[in-house]
Amino acid sequence: MLAAAFTADGLLDLLGAPAYAALARAETVPALRATRGDTALDTLVRLFLLQRPVPVERAVEALPLALCLADGWVREAAGEVRATVDVRPYGGPEGEDWFIVSDLGCAVGGAGGIGSHEEGVVLGVGGASTTLAGITVRTPVASALDLGTGSGIQALHAAQHATRVTATDLNPRALDFTRLTLALSGAAPADLREGSLFEPVADETYDLIVSNPPFVISPGARLTYRDGGMGGDDLCRTLVQQSGDRLNDGGYAQFLANWQHVEGEEWQDRLRSWVPADCDAWIVQREVQDVTQYAELWLRDSGDHRSDPAEYTARYEAWLDEFEARGTTAVGFGWITVRKSAAAVAGNPSIVVEEWPHSIEQPLGPAVLAHFARQDYLRAQDDASLLAGHFVLAEEVVQEQVGLPGAEDPEHVVLRQHRGMRRATKVDSVGAGFAGVCDGSLPAGRILDAIAQLMGEDPVLLRDRTPQAIRLLVEEGFLEPVTPGAGRAEGTA
Repeated sequence: MLAAAFTADGLLDLLGAPAYAALARAETVPALRATRGDTALDTLVRLFLLQRPVPVERAVEALPLALCLADGWVREAAGEVRATVDVRPYGGPEGEDWFIVSDLGCAVGGAGGIGSHEEGVVLGVGGASTTLAGITVRTPVASALDLGTGSGIQALHAAQHATRVTATDLNPRALDFTRLTLALSGAAPADLREGSLFEPVADETYDLIVSNPPFVISPGARLTYRDGGMGGDDLCRTLVQQSGDRLNDGGYAQFLANWQHVEGEEWQDRLRSWVPADCDAWIVQREVQDVTQYAELWLRDSGDHRSDPAEYTARYEAWLDEFEARGTTAVGFGWITVRKSAAAVAGNPSIVVEEWPHSIEQPLGPAVLAHFARQDYLRAQDDASLLAGHFVLAEEVVQEQVGLPGAEDPEHVVLRQHRGMRRATKVDSVGAGFAGVCDGSLPAGRILDAIAQLMGEDPVLLRDRTPQAIRLLVEEGFLEPVTPGAGRAEGTA
């Protein structure tokens, strides 16, 4: 396959950007037009990505056909060869040429979803998979667990920085696909185990746990790849709550999840209650849908919108009945990262729950590490320590001044990040001046004294009221603590 340039770059060269983008939307017509040639790459694309039959003589030129027939990747009939699996090139973070194996038609869903009612279907790489891969912490570790591995994409990423990778799934077919994904991509084999949640790894602990679980909140467990099979958001809650017992000290567990917004209950409080007592957590809500939008999304995903109208109505009613019975008004989607920490064990956890629907810059793994490093720093600082500390403005932070044209002073000043979470925050004139001169050379208190003199303010009062603003700028990543003469603090950038 590599010899035929059946890679992400090879596909782009063959198809061209418009057809390549259309294929990612599950639209195949442009790609069919671009693969009318007779090269090995044309054959592989039509066979595995476009799911079209190819003549036997073409297949022989592109594949070790006898071996593929024996292993069940393809089947032959009436002089033609058809694929039985989807084999899709996937570019690794360092330019690696990888391959993801999944069921036919389940690689990258279009707007109408995969349209499958098969209980054991195994999906390929979609937006959720790449999101989780991007936010995952990628430090070298001894052990990693991919829980609910599916086609094996998270295990494949983990194999690049973990000495030992364990991958589990309730669906035995998923384990077979993961084995193929790892082998085709040249990765080390994983320890593959069948079972639900943490049952296959009872009494074992890991440095990293990742999971893109079947998080859909649905009436029943009709589809293994997406429906959790527990009431409401209990599957996601159970995963998060049990993760602390499966983590080594300092280890991370990272999940994609859905959660209910329940009438009379703050969703932030609901999620805080999920966090294990011995862990810190960073929970980010990326999107919220009302119950009708949510039901329609997943009815389209399984193709129910194309079924008999009476059957569709009954299924829609079942979703709404389920939400009404649980007092669910909306459903949130986002990321949950927990870290086992000594401070949390000692009764001083850091739990940050926030809503951030705005654009971000992937990969976000370094930003996750930096977030927890900043929390460790802030927990150890009282106001006096903050004023004695040295700070630098984070890289790629810019200042924007907003006001009427010609006005002497701006109405407000905004600090904006151009990396990671891409946050923006309003600051007053003191905050803007403070951030602008933070280069690590002077302690915060000395900088505030100089600002007080310039602005004619009482330096004591300015020192009293400013530590909370400094704490917020550090927490959100605008300022980074440094040791004088030693550069930026480890883990903050």
